[in-house]
Amino acid sequence: MTEFARRVEQVSISGIREVFEAAGDDAINLGIGQPDFPTPAHARRGAIEAIEAGQTDAYTSNKGTLTLREAIAAKYDRDYDLAVDPEHVIATSGGSEALHLVLQAHVDPDEEVIFPDPGFVSYDALTHIADGTPNPVGLRKDLTLDPATVEEAITDETAAFVVNSPANPTGAVQSEADMREFARIADEHDVLCISDEVYEHIVFEGEHRSPLEFAETDNVVVVSACSKTYSMTGWRLGWVTGSNRRIERMLRVHQYGQACASAPAQYAAEAALTGPQEPVAEMVAAFEERRDVVLDGLADAGLEVPKPEGAFYVMPKVPEGWCDEVLDRGVIVVPGDAFGANGEGYARLSYATAMEELKEALEIIDDATRAVQ
Repeated sequence: MTEFARRVEQVSISGIREVFEAAGDDAINLGIGQPDFPTPAHARRGAIEAIEAGQTDAYTSNKGTLTLREAIAAKYDRDYDLAVDPEHVIATSGGSEALHLVLQAHVDPDEEVIFPDPGFVSYDALTHIADGTPNPVGLRKDLTLDPATVEEAITDETAAFVVNSPANPTGAVQSEADMREFARIADEHDVLCISDEVYEHIVFEGEHRSPLEFAETDNVVVVSACSKTYSMTGWRLGWVTGSNRRIERMLRVHQYGQACASAPAQYAAEAALTGPQEPVAEMVAAFEERRDVVLDGLADAGLEVPKPEGAFYVMPKVPEGWCDEVLDRGVIVVPGDAFGANGEGYARLSYATAMEELKEALEIIDDATRAVQ
């Protein structure tokens, strides 16, 4: 009798989804990881015009349209003064597929992948699906990833390590010094650094830096997407960039599993990247204002909260029973252990929701916190 593959049996449905299903229909949702803003009008028009012109009826190149890849390359030149060859880019079905391609192309059975704990839920699951061995590592007190911790965790079996900045679920932003160290570690240990930069433009203090800027070898690949920056989560358009030899291996996985990213989404993404960027700045300003309100509200409730410098998440330390109490009162939050064992005793809140709802949720959270303390 045919049984199930070990790689699938080691993966469970996300704990985030379980929280959503346990909540009532009228709950205030502070668990969702997507912006609550519309996709910019010029991005939507890009897709509509391409559809009406008959440009989306057929497969694109496996890597994506050349004009989209040129727009992605121009973005790296504009934002970071980095020269990226459009041939060294694959347009993917969201950042999630990009992560999948990297791990499938670089991880052999039982090889280790180091990633932050707490960290994005896909790192552990996609490592298992690649038949690799997850090696989660803890964070600093401010919830950033210490390069020294990563370097200490490297063994002869390590295939890759993941850096995520700004980070999900913590909102932490790595410093330039950290990014330089991650690049050095990748170079000196000849280990792949996977830099997950999906939230790269949602930064409130300082600036986003990439280890790709500082690497002296091709041991850094970057994953990003339009999903968060342009409020395009449903469009499913991301990308991965790296050296030619790495891109060609990832392309082998992509072309058989996906063929190409959705053509309408590619044209929307091209328009988003090349068009006005004011909607991004407006969205980031709104997130920063909401963050400050949430930080004040959680502090008033007596919770210890590391200050997030980016993304749209906050991760307070919470007492036992807190998440259940908050959920029972109609506010969806995600228990920290959904993001790894070291997340126990924390909760993740997303402030990608309207200010009025946030303020109502904070009042409920204040009452719930007093009830469990």
